[in-house]
Amino acid sequence: MSLIESVIPTCFKQTTIVPVTKSLFSGCFTFTGGKDRRSGLILTIPLCTEQTSMEELSSTLDYLLGIPSDKCKARGFTVIVDGRKSQWNIVKTVVLMLQNVIPAEVSLVCVVKPDEFWDKKVTHFCFWKEKDRLGFEVILVSANKLTRYIEPCQLTDEFGGSLVYDHIDWVNKRLVFEKFTKESSSLLDELVVINDSEKSSQLDKERPPDCNFLPSLDPETVLQTGHELLSELQQRRFNGAEGGGVAWSPMDDELLAQPQVMKLLDSLREQYTKYQEVCRQRSKRSQLEDIQTKVMQVVNWLEGPGTEQLRTQWGIGDSIRASQALQQKHEEIESQHSEWFAVYVELNQQIAALLSAGDEEDLVELKGLQQQLSDVCYRQASQLESRQNVLQSAHEFHGTAQDLSQQLDGLLGMLCADVAPADGAAIQQTLKHLEEKLKSVEGALVGLREKGQVLMDQMSNQTSWSYGKDVPIDNKDNVDHIQGVMEDMQLRKQRCEDMVDVRRLKMLQMVQLFKCEEDASQAVEWLGELLDALLKTHIRLGDDSQETKVLLEKHKKFVDVAQSTYDYGRQLLQATVVLCQSLRCSTRSSGDTLPRLNRVWKQFTVTTEERVHRLEMACSFHTAAEKVLVQASPDQGDLPVEVEQETYEEVETVGKALLDRLTVPVIFPDGSEQYFGSPGDMASSAEHIRDKMKNANGALITACLVPDQFVLSCQILWPLA
Repeated sequence: MSLIESVIPTCFKQTTIVPVTKSLFSGCFTFTGGKDRRSGLILTIPLCTEQTSMEELSSTLDYLLGIPSDKCKARGFTVIVDGRKSQWNIVKTVVLMLQNVIPAEVSLVCVVKPDEFWDKKVTHFCFWKEKDRLGFEVILVSANKLTRYIEPCQLTDEFGGSLVYDHIDWVNKRLVFEKFTKESSSLLDELVVINDSEKSSQLDKERPPDCNFLPSLDPETVLQTGHELLSELQQRRFNGAEGGGVAWSPMDDELLAQPQVMKLLDSLREQYTKYQEVCRQRSKRSQLEDIQTKVMQVVNWLEGPGTEQLRTQWGIGDSIRASQALQQKHEEIESQHSEWFAVYVELNQQIAALLSAGDEEDLVELKGLQQQLSDVCYRQASQLESRQNVLQSAHEFHGTAQDLSQQLDGLLGMLCADVAPADGAAIQQTLKHLEEKLKSVEGALVGLREKGQVLMDQMSNQTSWSYGKDVPIDNKDNVDHIQGVMEDMQLRKQRCEDMVDVRRLKMLQMVQLFKCEEDASQAVEWLGELLDALLKTHIRLGDDSQETKVLLEKHKKFVDVAQSTYDYGRQLLQATVVLCQSLRCSTRSSGDTLPRLNRVWKQFTVTTEERVHRLEMACSFHTAAEKVLVQASPDQGDLPVEVEQETYEEVETVGKALLDRLTVPVIFPDGSEQYFGSPGDMASSAEHIRDKMKNANGALITACLVPDQFVLSCQILWPLA
């Protein structure tokens, strides 16, 4: 049996430090570390005047004697019984107790006596005579003579020696040692049981490990205590600074405790390392089980309540408000799913961390969990996104349908309103606005069809996930609703187009009506301008008959233009009557345009007749005058008097009548009067006529050779004079 093995049972099975703590602290028995000349340990028993329990002294002695090794015990002990403060009967009792407890281990007992006491009583009991019966030698010696038997360096200062010893320090250190050995041994037993139990559970997969079995003590704390104790035991102390003494080495019990503490620490570290691995495996299994539990929670919710929520939300609504309500409901569903998706992200990170650890036995299971979780989450997220896209498209579809309905209502309102434009420009503007409205409606209807087709395509691609399988969704009602909306909008648009065609025709007729009325008024203005030009500029009568005939031809053409203008105006006014009848504008007519046209035309007719009459008279005058001039020419010879007389009379008569005509105004049918040209223009024309008449008479007088003819000429010219 080794030294450590012999010490452990003594400390834990036979005796412990707890019952003898009082005796140890009081110093009744101490191993100071000193040795006698035979290298035997010195046991010091300081006694005092107080009564000491022999049973306690015996227990303390048994405990102390269990500390040294067998080799040390074989060398024997030297016991110093310090009786200087005690009574003789106590000393005697202690010596006898040594005889009963350790007679074989004690080689010498030194009883330190008081200097002046016990002398008389020593004779009553001589220890040396009892040597054979006691089994060891007992000497009675004073403190100053104790160095005869023991070296001073092996004695403490109370016996005149130089040995350094701190009893309180030794007791405290011993308490720590006892506590550590007890706790470490108990902890070792528990760790061995835990590790063996874990090993058995790994071999037997069907038997679950006892995860609740934990050590009663903290291994880290016990190990720290052991390291601190070992460091304290290995520390070497010096007292040179206190008085120049020699260096002091640790006592034997400290040297013996070091390997024991080291062995306990090694064993504890070994088992603790195994226990840490056990805890790591437990933690890994616990983490894996926790991940499995959370994964199943996520999968079960997504496949259960989450899928059920989506399965019951496949409508698209029948209006913008309904689609907005469905979008709000979907946002609430997405919010609930987001919480589980957050758990999925966390679990995925945990699984990735475990996969990076590289435990082969868990790779397959972890990858399976990761794949299952990813499949479920991605499928559910895809359905959420698909549903969100459908709702967004439905919202756009209903919004476009509402806008188109409002445009159709506005267009219908325009078509139902009475058209009472002020002029053709206003009608053209209204017609342009109407065409723009219709074009906008057509564009909105095309957009509605496109959005409806997109929505139906998205719904046709929708599937529901039930029990791990894709299940087609019946969207017949939604498709019927979309097609119904588009057909209704198409019918409304067609009705509006038909009404627009009718309104367009009516408005074009109104434009034509306004155009006819405008052109008719223009014709009246043109006639007025022609009349004004006739009166103010058509005043010349010509200088001769040839010029007058040219003026007559021009006047006829001028009259033809006026006639065409008048006929055009009459036709336009007739067209306005027809258009009013077609438009049912019974209250609308040509107004004062027709009376104005007739009035101007009558004025023009009267004026042109007067103009023609004057030109014809001027032509007759010029012809007669020119004839007279020709007859009066010397080259003509004599003419019959009768012919000349008629020609001269015609010149005089026509000229006079023409001059009178020039002074007469044109009288219109309404009684108003208007002169041709200005008075100056008329005076100039009259002057020209008079001059020509004078020329004709002068030529005639010059050419006359007979008195009768001269007299006749004088008679003709006299009135003119």
